[in-house]
Amino acid sequence: MGSQASSDVPASRTPAKIPALPGLGTTWYERGARYWLRRVRTAVLLLIVMAFLCFAAISLYRGFRTVLPPSARTVWDWAQVIASCGAPIWGWVVQRRSHHRDLQDPPAPDEFRSRKRDETRRSTGLALAGRVGVLIAAPVMPALAAWGVGWCAAMLTVREYPSEVGARRWLREHPSGT
Repeated sequence: MGSQASSDVPASRTPAKIPALPGLGTTWYERGARYWLRRVRTAVLLLIVMAFLCFAAISLYRGFRTVLPPSARTVWDWAQVIASCGAPIWGWVVQRRSHHRDLQDPPAPDEFRSRKRDETRRSTGLALAGRVGVLIAAPVMPALAAWGVGWCAAMLTVREYPSEVGARRWLREHPSGT
């Protein structure tokens, strides 16, 4: 049984204006073929980005390990293997907890768009600052990439995004679409 804002609850009537959500447009309302194509497209693009991230992480780590003495290299490699096995689980748990928290208080469509705009504005500065961080994090990059893989996998496999739940609640409260 779904919550009042869930997609399990059938829509009584089509509102005058369905709000468009970033990445989903208006396809979230009926969750038809176009909706699932958008979700698959997002997953494929994110998997390509994560594959590139993992390749870069391993390349950076290989460069770091060449400066280690052979005995330390073996110990550090095993530490990375162990950390890289646990990191995806940790990333999954972090994302699922965040998702559950966001479902408790989902954003309305305007609030969601505002959050996305703010994230986009901050991402440029963070990307530039992150270049230095990547060089410092080179010794643990495989574990960081594994954490990112777990986080992304959890994000891609949710049944419903918090933005959809928030938009459904908003539609219930504003049936005329204003």
